[in-house]
Amino acid sequence: MADRYYHPAALVESADVGLGTRVWAFAHVMRGARVGTCCNIGDHAFLETGAIVGNNVTLKNNVCIWAGITLEDDVFVGPNATFTNDRYPRSPRMPQVAARYETPERWLSPTVVERGVSIGANATVVPGIRIGRYSMIAAGSVVTANVPPFSLMVGTPARAVGCVCRCGQKLLGDYRTIACDVCGETPRMRCLESELEVSIL
Repeated sequence: MADRYYHPAALVESADVGLGTRVWAFAHVMRGARVGTCCNIGDHAFLETGAIVGNNVTLKNNVCIWAGITLEDDVFVGPNATFTNDRYPRSPRMPQVAARYETPERWLSPTVVERGVSIGANATVVPGIRIGRYSMIAAGSVVTANVPPFSLMVGTPARAVGCVCRCGQKLLGDYRTIACDVCGETPRMRCLESELEVSIL
């Protein structure tokens, strides 16, 4: 496996960056951030202390991953996608709320992005939710609630409009029996109004 590559204009303070990972110009990986192997961190990305990034993750330009955000393996995050980690943010320097910000447990709302998820450009993910494996968030969507696995989410607030294959293609027809036109994988699916349950054969 190739060694790490840090662009001369990148700032990498973390000692926990996996082999094969590339960090491009003006990106900043703070001490205490964890980055797996074979990741690609685009220009002007920022990873805060406490951020966790798995293996084979792609972060495009201008993506910020804050403390409490976990990206599992094989996640793709498009340019300018936005994460947050505080549901009721105030400036910690404001006297009326200073006590709340003395410990992370009082304000931090963790978010988990499961394996293989794709998040489109300019999407926003509010804190304290879980995005299910291999789901796809359309560009510009605002995700305000947990996302079922393999679902295609569109709009503001984001809603499920269909199912996607593990390879990323939208599945058309009867979700219980359809095979993907691109990769041929055959999922067994049950789509409900409020829930999507998926298992891959």
